[in-house]
Amino acid sequence: MITRLAISGYRSIRELVLAPGPLTIVTGANGAGKSSLYRALRLLADVAQGRIVQSLALEGGLDSTLWAGPEKFSRAMKAGEEKIQGLVRQAPKGVKLGFASDAYGYAIDLGPSSTQGGVFGLDPEIKVEAQWTGDYLGRSNLFAERRGPGVRIRDENGGWRQAAASLAGVDSMMTHCADIRSAYDLAVLRETMRRWRFYDNLRADREAPARRPQIGTYTPALADDGADLAAALATIMEIGEAEALRETIGDAFPGSRIDLSTTAGYFETLMRQHGLLRPLRAAELSEGTLRYLLLVAALLTPRPPPLMVFNEPESSLHPSLIGPLARLMLRVAKNTQLVVVSHSAKLVSELGDDERCVEIALEKQLGETLAPAHDKPKWVWPSR
Repeated sequence: MITRLAISGYRSIRELVLAPGPLTIVTGANGAGKSSLYRALRLLADVAQGRIVQSLALEGGLDSTLWAGPEKFSRAMKAGEEKIQGLVRQAPKGVKLGFASDAYGYAIDLGPSSTQGGVFGLDPEIKVEAQWTGDYLGRSNLFAERRGPGVRIRDENGGWRQAAASLAGVDSMMTHCADIRSAYDLAVLRETMRRWRFYDNLRADREAPARRPQIGTYTPALADDGADLAAALATIMEIGEAEALRETIGDAFPGSRIDLSTTAGYFETLMRQHGLLRPLRAAELSEGTLRYLLLVAALLTPRPPPLMVFNEPESSLHPSLIGPLARLMLRVAKNTQLVVVSHSAKLVSELGDDERCVEIALEKQLGETLAPAHDKPKWVWPSR
């Protein structure tokens, strides 16, 4: 479970350190920085997939994602006695992301390219990476470190071994130096992060692929757009919690149940409702109903990930579905860490009543995203 999440220099987040729980709900007004927090988590996951630099480039490049305010706010600036202005910079410019979990901690620092000119001169470059054990980085618990092109890893005797000397600035030590034999802990961390799942693009519109029959294959994890909904539901029924699926659908739609049509290898979702003489096809379902089915398929995965993150799951849902969704999330949070970014006061209330839930309320002050009511845990960034 992630116990600390740290972000620095990214979009509206100048410096933020949070302590998530088994179930974390992130709230705040429009523009408070909820999307920036969600994107930062996705960027961390992209490190393990080997596409952190490409993902930043798709966001407009490093300059477009950097914190646009001053490195620090003086007391006079905060009091409104002095205009907001840049002071003498003390730290190098860059985006820093990191987390600590029950097993490992990891941090990455990306800065401007050291290459002068060239067609890729605007690409961000990985400057520093670190992996450690414990809640925060220290001298004695560091066991994998990347500085510039060089990577060193502690061996089984506690000594340092040079794992790379000329690693490219676009390549992470996690993807290029992790080896189950010589860098076991780094390899375990990479595979753990690759299992994180994110859902912010579950399509329920009239043209959503989930409304059409799709080739059905074994699907233990719903795709991020929900295209393979029917196959995911079939997998839950076949090897997962079929009874939980029935209970969840009955909780939201009393007297209803899910059925499937399988023709020539194509799967289609059907919903049988009390009082109707025939099942409704996915193409006939309302956006709210289809979206709820997508959330159910994601949450009841037969292969639970260590972390699942949802961005505004309440979109398109009728208020009557918020309670059943919250109850399902509370059930899933027993085995999977959940982070939920939400605008829904009802969902926040339903989840917040559980003792496992950590609520993080974001606010914007002088353009900066803060969590003023959240106790900031200790965190140490690796230095360049």
